Amino acid sequence: MTIATPAASASDAQAPFLLIDQLVKEFDGVRAVDGISVTINKGEIFALLGSSGCGKSTLLRMLAGFETPTSGRIALAGNSIVDVPPHQRPINMMFQSYALFPHLSVWDNIAFGLRRDGLPKAEVAARVEQMLALVQLGQYAKRKPHQLSGGQQQRVALARSLAKRPQLLLLDEPLGALDKKLRERTQMELVNIIEQVGVTCVMVTHDQDEAMSMATRIAVMSEGRILQVGAPGEIYETPNCRFVADFIGSVNLFDGRITEDEPDHVIIDTPDGRHYVAHGITGNLGMDVSVAVRPEKIGIQIAPPALEERASPAEHGYNCAQGVIVAMAYFGNETSYHVRLDSGTVVKVSRTNAARHDAARLEREQRVWVWWDGADIVVLTS
Repeated sequence: MTIATPAASASDAQAPFLLIDQLVKEFDGVRAVDGISVTINKGEIFALLGSSGCGKSTLLRMLAGFETPTSGRIALAGNSIVDVPPHQRPINMMFQSYALFPHLSVWDNIAFGLRRDGLPKAEVAARVEQMLALVQLGQYAKRKPHQLSGGQQQRVALARSLAKRPQLLLLDEPLGALDKKLRERTQMELVNIIEQVGVTCVMVTHDQDEAMSMATRIAVMSEGRILQVGAPGEIYETPNCRFVADFIGSVNLFDGRITEDEPDHVIIDTPDGRHYVAHGITGNLGMDVSVAVRPEKIGIQIAPPALEERASPAEHGYNCAQGVIVAMAYFGNETSYHVRLDSGTVVKVSRTNAARHDAARLEREQRVWVWWDGADIVVLTS
């Protein structure tokens, strides 16, 4: 089933659909949201990602109109909505608890908002049937919420939110009430439905996997501020600070100092060894920096890494260290190792289990080499 949406004009494509400008929210003199500015394009699924208390839910509530900004501007499709009451905004919000009416059927839950808006019965019926088909719940129309699974309740809540055809859909921890396996299965279903309708979506989550798998772009938040905005791959592969690198996925961080700074490479000395970075950076000789390497970028083996295994002969003697496996965990598709280097630092390494039987299986307490490519290093200056 395809729902037709108006084609965006060239001017619409250029202008931000949602503009958040220097937004501030204070509670008793404490800033929960501290001068946030960001633009969101039409049709995007934009995720606000951060730990509890970082201000992401407060920001979402200001978009919905449930909280009034202390200062700043919010504009939707070019129009300021700061002074517009929640019920008059072309915005719908889906809560983590779903907030379904337990005494109403699925059909009546979806129809509730449409009836309150005074739509004709025929139009209400048509929209409800359209939403039931969209979320594939037509056969459950007469059931009450308690007769549905968690995933089905989530789709009912989504259908109710979309029935009023909002310009902006807000999702507050949309899959938080589901178990891990159902959550993973529902992520793609939710994205497909949102994209099919063509609605712009802002979602709040503390789940990195959820944000990475669902969002077009992610804003990583901490202490009321946005630290970095980018596509999932950009956020993961090129974090702009230690917090983002450490918050998104798993990372190894080595603190050191720049001892050689050339246009095509940088050398950083750390207590754990010398790091050859196969690209230039924005930094100065002698600057204190952090070297970030993802666990899956690190090789692990018993024998010393051969010269031909390294990305460049210039890197021989760099980006490698010896240590002992102090912990390991098997996850089926990969095995995770914790290696205590001779310096005392513990490094996390992930190795894909490509073969069913690993002839070179590593064991706990085994002495190993770990090494990484200089092109896979991210240098963080903050």
